[in-house]
Amino acid sequence: MKGVRLRLWLRGLVLGGFLLSVTLLIGCGRAQSTSPKSNAGPPPVPVGVANAQLRDMPVYLSGLGTVTAFNTVSVKSRVDGELMQVDFKEGQYVNKGDLLLVIDPRPYEVALAQAQAMLFRDQAQLKDAQINLERYEGLLKDGVIPQQQLDTQKALVNQLEGSVRADQAQIDNQKLQIVYCRITAPISGRIGLRLIDPGNIVHAADQNPLLVITQVQPIAVIFTLPEDNLPTVARHMKDGTLEVDAYSRDDQTKLASGTLLTIDNQIDQTTGTGRLKAVFDNKDNVLWPNQFVNARLLLETKKNATVIPAAAIQRGPQGTFVYAVKPDKTVEVRPVTVAFTEANLSTIAQGIAPGDMVVTDGQDKLQAGSRVEVRSGGNGGGNRNAAAQSSGTAGQ
Repeated sequence: MKGVRLRLWLRGLVLGGFLLSVTLLIGCGRAQSTSPKSNAGPPPVPVGVANAQLRDMPVYLSGLGTVTAFNTVSVKSRVDGELMQVDFKEGQYVNKGDLLLVIDPRPYEVALAQAQAMLFRDQAQLKDAQINLERYEGLLKDGVIPQQQLDTQKALVNQLEGSVRADQAQIDNQKLQIVYCRITAPISGRIGLRLIDPGNIVHAADQNPLLVITQVQPIAVIFTLPEDNLPTVARHMKDGTLEVDAYSRDDQTKLASGTLLTIDNQIDQTTGTGRLKAVFDNKDNVLWPNQFVNARLLLETKKNATVIPAAAIQRGPQGTFVYAVKPDKTVEVRPVTVAFTEANLSTIAQGIAPGDMVVTDGQDKLQAGSRVEVRSGGNGGGNRNAAAQSSGTAGQ
């Protein structure tokens, strides 16, 4: 009985060992089937790409500018008197000749009446002296009076004529003072804050103005450019009018478009820059005096230029280069010559042809011959970005 049990125990032990061996063999086979092949290369690098495009590329020069009123007038009184009337509202737009202020004209009206009375008196005396002169001329012919008496009468007539002319000048002056009592707008523009209230006494010698009018339509922007750019700008001005765009301080929002008016006649030696003045219609009143803007001067437009995103440009010891994607999804290092850069677009003079695919993101993981995998939307996004950009800061 014991022998039978021993034989059964031995058979179970052999069967268990056999099953364990089969299990180990199956596990090793699966492990070998799932392990990578020893001859497989590194995985492809995910990158963003864009295609080089053939398009017209504008060339801009950018400088920091300040908006200045085309004309600014500080209106002051030319006569002394009480301010009786204010005929404008703060911030109002006025036209040239509109009535703004009225100063009490009554003292000047009284002075005018006095001058007119003096003129009437002197005219009467002159008329009497002229009649006597005619009488003396007849008496001199008859030998009744001497020549000296006639000459004295002529001098009196001339003196009275001078008095009449002085009286007329005084009348004209008083009339002018009355005109000055009505202060009108010397230019068309926008009135600022009121600086004085009715009832105050104003004087012609006052230093502070009564109000300030600024002409904001049109309006000017004065900006600076490096002196090395001025000859190029002057050369292009001879070919026609140059366009200038005004952008916000963050250089993201275009505010207005205008034209270049002139270049200053001297260069600032401390900064090595020259000042330029541009004029804007400013019909929407988006530009205000003393506002800081970024001015972009359009020099020219390069026709049929090869353009790629500026993010594709890499720099190394040998100069600028890009990673170009070949049809087999590998990249090659291709040296390029950058003509100029506008915002996030670069114009390529040599090294890239229209339609070539270049890497715009993920270059830090690449080297010559690396396999790449285009990220979803990478190619199309690059093309859309290249097509959407058309302006920026000029650079080399």
